[in-house]
Amino acid sequence: MSSAAPRPLCVLVVDDYADARASLRILVELWGHKAREAVDGEEALRAADVFLPDVILLDLGLPRLDGFEVARRLRADPRFRDTLLIAVSGYGQEKDVARAREAGCDLHLLKPIELDILEQLLRHRTPPA
Repeated sequence: MSSAAPRPLCVLVVDDYADARASLRILVELWGHKAREAVDGEEALRAADVFLPDVILLDLGLPRLDGFEVARRLRADPRFRDTLLIAVSGYGQEKDVARAREAGCDLHLLKPIELDILEQLLRHRTPPA
């Protein structure tokens, strides 16, 4: 895998499965970015409020507050208008992808995600000045 973006991105990894969440965070950090984790939708909203991520990797099947609702709430906040919101989910039917897009997700990656694709997405995402 090649090098990360010239300036590191702030990436929030949201997944209720601890191993998947930690693995993704570690990988994002190895690519040279700053990363934080959140275990559910409510924690994701709190973390986003403090961390102000450039990119959010959002599982859709979260407890308490699902990823669809998290996406809607983030998009309702002007601070997250330009945040790249990527659904990372096992929900891969057309209706799931459409629902994620309607909720405000920019992209939808099906688990298990292809890491080369994720690395390319992060490398080409320009952090704010």
